[in-house]
Amino acid sequence: MARKLRVEYPGAIYHVLNRGDRREPIFRDDADRQRFLETLGEGCGRSGWQVHAYCLMLNHFHLVVETPQPTLVAGMKWFLGTYTGRFNRRHKLFGHLFSGRYKALIVDGSGSGYLRTVCEYVHLNPARAKLLLPEQALREYRWSSWPDYLRPPGKRPAWLRVDRVLGEMGIPKDSAAGRQELERVMEARRGAEADASYKPIRRGWFFGEKALKKELLGQMSERMGSEHYGEERQESQQEKAERVVGEELRRRGWTEAALEERAKGDREKVKIAVRLRQETLVTVAWISERLQMGSVANVNTLLYHWRQGEK
Repeated sequence: MARKLRVEYPGAIYHVLNRGDRREPIFRDDADRQRFLETLGEGCGRSGWQVHAYCLMLNHFHLVVETPQPTLVAGMKWFLGTYTGRFNRRHKLFGHLFSGRYKALIVDGSGSGYLRTVCEYVHLNPARAKLLLPEQALREYRWSSWPDYLRPPGKRPAWLRVDRVLGEMGIPKDSAAGRQELERVMEARRGAEADASYKPIRRGWFFGEKALKKELLGQMSERMGSEHYGEERQESQQEKAERVVGEELRRRGWTEAALEERAKGDREKVKIAVRLRQETLVTVAWISERLQMGSVANVNTLLYHWRQGEK
C-alpha cells in the first residue's frame, strides 16, 4: 500500500497532528484528556521524547516533539495504540479511534525561529477555533502546554521542555519577569494570526532552512521506493532531476541560457527529456518548463515520436 516516507534522525523535531476517525471526537471529557496526557508522559519516558508544545482539541491534537534518538515511528505506534486501547476500554468501544496516518512536519531546530513559530501556532489553536472569548487570556485554555509555560519550572511536567522556545523568543531567563514578558508577546501574536509565517505549517512536510531541506531530500531519495508518495517524493525526485540536467548541460558545454536559445524541439533537448523520463519521476510539465520546451502537449508529442524511432 502506498504510504508517506517517515524521516527519522537523532535530534529531529516534528509537529505531529492526528484527527479522530471520520473527524469524530478523540476526547469525550476531561478524564479522557487527562488520560491522553498521562499516556503521552509514559510515551516520553519510553522513547526519550522531549515535548516543546501540545494542544488538545475536540477531534484532534497537536504535538511538537523532539526525538534525541530516531524513535518517532516506534513511539507514535505505542502512544496512539495505547491511548486508543484505554479510550475504548473506558467507553466500552472497539476499533479505530484515529483517522489514517498522523501528519509529521519536520521542524528546523537550528535556533532560527522555526521552532518558536510552530509552538506559537500550536498554542494559538484555542483562539483560532474561537474556544476563547476575545477578552480571555490564552492561559485560560486548560488543555495546552501554554499554561505550563507560565508556571515555575517545578510545576511543569518533567517531559515538557520550554527553554528552547524561550531562547528563540529572546527571553533570557525562566523567571517570573521572563514569563510575564513571554505572555505579553504571545497575547500580542493573537492579533497577527493571519501572518504568512504560519502558512508553511499547515501544508507540506518540512519547515526550516533550505540547506537542511536539501540535505534531507538527498537522504530521502536514497530510501524512497515505489510504495512511497507525497510532496517529499516529488521534491526528492526534482533534486535528482536537477542533477541529471546539470550533468547533461556540462556534457554538452551548455549554459542555462542555451536552453532558452535553442528551439523547443531541439534534438539534444529531447534526449535530455528522454533521460529524465527514464531515470526520474518528475512530470512532463516539470520537464517542459525546465528545458524550455514549450507546452506539455508538445513535449508529449516529441517523446512519442522518439519512442516510435523517429529520431
